[in-house]
Amino acid sequence: MILTRILTTLFIVAALLASVGAHAADDVCNVTRRKVNLNFTVKDINGKDVRLSQYKGQVVLLNFWATWCGPCRREIPSLMALYGDYKDRGFVVLGVSVDKEVRLIKPYARTMKMNYPVLIGAGRKEFSDLFGPFIGFPTSVMLERDGTVCVKHVGLPSRSLLEQQIDALL
Repeated sequence: MILTRILTTLFIVAALLASVGAHAADDVCNVTRRKVNLNFTVKDINGKDVRLSQYKGQVVLLNFWATWCGPCRREIPSLMALYGDYKDRGFVVLGVSVDKEVRLIKPYARTMKMNYPVLIGAGRKEFSDLFGPFIGFPTSVMLERDGTVCVKHVGLPSRSLLEQQIDALL
């Protein structure tokens, strides 16, 4: 009898906590939420294969940028700081370069001291199919831990807005 009450109470508390987390995500999502298939592989700037599905279970910020994009250059230090501050809590930034001149990306990333994974996105239809259309750069898309698209920003969102969204999804 006591065990039944304890288990019932634990179940109710767990359900309430889960519902609070879901409402927090609802409050920050600015697009229609939809799960995307991340089961595809792209190259990083070192030529290594990266399967996007390996990041399932983490909050992912996909940042679409280019070396020729002035606002992208201004945003990178903020993304580096966010990645440093939140990576131990299950957050990752993936920089997805849309540059056609792939040879420019690695030196640029080195110069900018980018501390998060940088992927080659040019010519990859999967990105535009899943996260487009891209009407400007930078464009950032935030995914919940289960791969659901929750947030999309075109341009430079404030760091405080990104922190609020990351905190709600973690």
